[in-house]
Amino acid sequence: MMFLGLCSVYSVLNGIGGAMVNTPCISSIAQYFQAKRAFATGIAMTAGSVGGVVIPLMLQRLFPTIGFAWATRILGFILLVLLILTNLLVTSRLPKKPLPSMKSILPYWPAFKEPSFVFLTIAIFLLEWGIFVPLTYITPYVVANGQSTSFGFYIVSILNAGSFVGRLGAGYVADRLGYVNTLIISVAFCVVTCLALWLPAGDSQAIALVFAVLFGLVSGSNLSLSPVCVGQLCGVEKFGTYYSTCWMIVSFGTLTGLPIAGQILTASGGDYTWLIVFAGLSYALAGTFLVAAKVAKLGWSITKKY
Repeated sequence: MMFLGLCSVYSVLNGIGGAMVNTPCISSIAQYFQAKRAFATGIAMTAGSVGGVVIPLMLQRLFPTIGFAWATRILGFILLVLLILTNLLVTSRLPKKPLPSMKSILPYWPAFKEPSFVFLTIAIFLLEWGIFVPLTYITPYVVANGQSTSFGFYIVSILNAGSFVGRLGAGYVADRLGYVNTLIISVAFCVVTCLALWLPAGDSQAIALVFAVLFGLVSGSNLSLSPVCVGQLCGVEKFGTYYSTCWMIVSFGTLTGLPIAGQILTASGGDYTWLIVFAGLSYALAGTFLVAAKVAKLGWSITKKY
């Protein structure tokens, strides 16, 4: 982040660093929690929502006063302190293993022999297409529809505040209804909020606010439940392997989703209609593959916990 003040080409290093931090943090939670793993993961994931609330408001104040470069450097120093704390606090419950061989750090290809894992990976890939479109484009959307830039910053914080509650609530419910079951329900509501609220919002500030709150609530599960859905397909000792293998594929969804959305917006001449439809359809397809993952594992049973 500190180099962003000097260089605009930082995405590769930032992405690698984020992946190297995220994977062991999520894996360590799975080692300590079995009965209430979803709720524990949801609590940990709320940190991302806190950052999503605080950072836009912080940058909004810093950009006019100290400029872009120093604002991003300050953000980098904050992240540095948090990463130091992370390295001190995140530990493994499992015994230490010898240094990994090259084979052990490669994707675990046998996981793809399991249909449920394949369907789940595709579903999470599509969730990445769906979730980051509203998170990224809600600000330019409201500004393009006549709202102030300040409101654009605030609505992102409001969305992330809703996500804070959603991540906690989804984790609590998922431990009782099942991880995939809860994610399917959440994704269905994401489709509804995108197509029934965001699509017709136009220049209505009230509808945009309602969308931000409700989408935050129902989309919070996208990030907090996806890891535990993958984790129930393997033992604790293989969770990190399954998780990293899944996200190796999913990362291409993260990489391509926003460029595709941007091209749709450009081709539409700045009209957000088809961009929003793209987000809604991505969610609808993700829900379909989540259902397929459950059917592949348990058969056609609505009531079974999964």
